Amino acid sequence: MIEEIRIQNLGVIGRAQVQLGPGLTVLTGETGAGKTMVLTALSLLLGGKADPATVRTQAQAAAVEGRVVLPADAPALVRAEEAGAELDDDGSLLLVRTVGAGGDGGSGRSRAFVGGRSVPQGVLGELAQALVTVHGQADQARLRSPAHQREALDAFVGPQHRDTLARYRAAWAERARVDAELTELVERAQDRSREAELLRLGLGEVERVDPQPGEDVALAEEAERLAHAEDLRAAASGAHAALTGDEDGGTEALSAAAVVEHARRLLDQAGAHDPTLAALATRVAEAGYLLADASTELGAYLEDLQADPRRLEVVHQRRAELGTLTRSYGADVAEVLAWAAASGLRLLELEGGDQRIEELRGTRDALDASIAELAAELTRGRADAAQRLADVVSQELTGLAMAGAQLQVVVEPADAPGPHGADRVEMLLVPHAGAPARPLGKGASGGELSRVMLALEVALATAPHDDEARPGTFVFDEVDAGVGGRAAIEIGRRLAELARGSQVLVVTHLAQVAAFADRHLVVTKSTSDGVDVVTESDVRPVDGEDRVRELARMLSGQDDSQAARTHAAELLELSSVGR
Repeated sequence: MIEEIRIQNLGVIGRAQVQLGPGLTVLTGETGAGKTMVLTALSLLLGGKADPATVRTQAQAAAVEGRVVLPADAPALVRAEEAGAELDDDGSLLLVRTVGAGGDGGSGRSRAFVGGRSVPQGVLGELAQALVTVHGQADQARLRSPAHQREALDAFVGPQHRDTLARYRAAWAERARVDAELTELVERAQDRSREAELLRLGLGEVERVDPQPGEDVALAEEAERLAHAEDLRAAASGAHAALTGDEDGGTEALSAAAVVEHARRLLDQAGAHDPTLAALATRVAEAGYLLADASTELGAYLEDLQADPRRLEVVHQRRAELGTLTRSYGADVAEVLAWAAASGLRLLELEGGDQRIEELRGTRDALDASIAELAAELTRGRADAAQRLADVVSQELTGLAMAGAQLQVVVEPADAPGPHGADRVEMLLVPHAGAPARPLGKGASGGELSRVMLALEVALATAPHDDEARPGTFVFDEVDAGVGGRAAIEIGRRLAELARGSQVLVVTHLAQVAAFADRHLVVTKSTSDGVDVVTESDVRPVDGEDRVRELARMLSGQDDSQAARTHAAELLELSSVGR
């Protein structure tokens, strides 16, 4: 339920607070008083399009706040919390919409907030679907569309039917996805075959060469070593001789090892008298061990080092083979191996294309069978409910001063199945006894459409439904347009009936409708500095004598007419009968 709406700088409204409540609330006032701006404010809260032109002259921005009370498990509340909204301390949800003024110095931007969190405008629209149903002149036009008529019938059938429709639509969407994938696979069969052949050639070449991880790096190092074998031998031999001395020479050469050993002995002898020299003797001894290890490894290196032209040729040939791969499939062997791994998986995928095609065809056949079964179930539900809906609405039309009027709901096979089933639903109206049945979209007047729409809402309100399927608030903008007299009284009665289980807000010019309200709000204008403006004091609930005067004004244009006041009192007494 919407508890209240606060409006600031919107159209003629400077600042206003509209207090709402359960049951039927009517909003009345003279033409141009600002009733339309109240509905505009509600539209903004529900995610409607923002128009900077509606911002009050000389104001920088317009703002609308709405406070909504929802059950803890309401879908709208769940969606709001997903968007980051937080509830107020009293458990209500605050919706805010601001609209910047356009023109010079104005941004014209609109911003939306839910529960204190800035959200995209679309979030308000999502919440609106679960919160409010709005009926106005545009909605009467939508009633002429077969899609809207089908939706009304589906809503009347019941929750199980809606579950079936949801499963049908899911299967239909999945069938479209499968068919798109299947079409792509079939159409690209030649491209896949060509790609697979190229991959086979590449993988065959890699398999023939059989590169090993890091092989290119190792071969490069070996080639460098073999190409400079003599230089390496000379350097290693000289270093070995320097470390160990010239053992083949005629004179004893002074070796690095011998020099270090001599230093160690000197330090070791003197170290008995000074710990510092003893520590240095230890470090020099360690250097001697390192020199001994190095000389041993140099000796082994010289034994293994050979100038082998044949091996060098083999290494160059192997590097050339690897080069053919790196020129085509990667900068080095590591990238070539990575390409081969990925290409192997891709080849498996391509070679499995035919199998995937068969799988998809099987899936499509299964979905076609499921869609046909669900479509048949939808058809049965619609056909069973069509006559019941027609009877209920026709009975309501009789009560709405359309004696002899009948609604016919026709369910026929569609030319082809679609996302909503295999049926074409059309509503026909017989406006009076003896008249031919004509489609709502062609033969119904505005007044007749208003009453058909209200009769449908009453029928849907009394039909089986789950809590998530029906919003808790209904808004009717001049649903009584084009009617009067007894028909207006019956419209008021039906609105009151609908309001027994829902919150209903009605903007009306007819006293016959307003008399049935549980809460009557009147919008008036005051003048400030020669400019019309609606302030908080100008949106007020009326009761007792004030309400009688307002109804009298609506009846005759004069709130002091005794005859009009007598008629207004009679209307109030009539509306209270049976309530």
